[in-house]
Amino acid sequence: MSVSVHLGDNKYGKAEVRVVRVVRDTDRHEIADLNVTSQLRGAALESSYLTGDNAKVVATDTQKNVVYAFASEHGITSPEEFLMLLGDHFTGEFDWITGGLWQAEQYEWERILVDGAGHDHSFVRKGRATRLATVQKVAHGDGCATHVTAGLKDLTVLKSTGSEFHGFPRDRYTTLVETDDRILATSVTARWRYLPEAVAAGIDYNAVHDAVGAAMLAAFASTHSLALQQSLYEMGRAAIETCDGIAEIRFAMPNKHHFLSDLSPFGLKNPNEVFYAADRPYGLIEGTVVRDGVTPAPEAWTDVPSFV
Repeated sequence: MSVSVHLGDNKYGKAEVRVVRVVRDTDRHEIADLNVTSQLRGAALESSYLTGDNAKVVATDTQKNVVYAFASEHGITSPEEFLMLLGDHFTGEFDWITGGLWQAEQYEWERILVDGAGHDHSFVRKGRATRLATVQKVAHGDGCATHVTAGLKDLTVLKSTGSEFHGFPRDRYTTLVETDDRILATSVTARWRYLPEAVAAGIDYNAVHDAVGAAMLAAFASTHSLALQQSLYEMGRAAIETCDGIAEIRFAMPNKHHFLSDLSPFGLKNPNEVFYAADRPYGLIEGTVVRDGVTPAPEAWTDVPSFV
């Protein structure tokens, strides 16, 4: 029996290229540490899937080499700018490459303190969160639309009070006890999309990243939360208010449940002080906060992890 099939959406490239760039212009060194993924798209690439014809396949090893060469030639001022350089190169150097997705995680380092001062060339990894960036190039007519998103993951936060959860529907399967004072904890993954006109005008990506992170933390801390969904919304609102160039921000926030430990078998009371942290199953809250009046750009999120 003959079955008819066709090739659907596809892309290919080199994943997780670890590149560390040390700036040695002075005795006081700077360091940038990225994990870069480069993936290319284009109709001309279909023949490699259909017939094994590699005439248009830019080798994944070549993509890896470009990452290292560009780190040397251009440096790494921010992951967003570095990814845009890569995207412009591949879509400009090879006319049959009409788009792609370039992603980076940034591992941040801070100086080791010696006698109260940061050492010139010794560093320790910062552990708060991992910085994220993507550049998406999408073919439009004779050109390419560029979308830049930034973000962070593994931002683990907790508040020991100032959170409630009650008023939810109950049926015969509901056992959860309502509470007006609970631990609220989550590990935040957030990605925000920059407006194309803001990207064209120029953005200080490093400054915005720091400001958005600080605004989200402040909103989490200061919001008296009746649900993790409410905290998500207020964090998104704070992020967008921080930077005029942000169009929208998307969140994935697992609820890191902390349950009150029953100490009554030991003759002890537990006045909301001792908890056990459950790693699974967990509530998973996702949501998007959008600046009013912006043009949607769903193609900016194509194949972006957690937000496909």
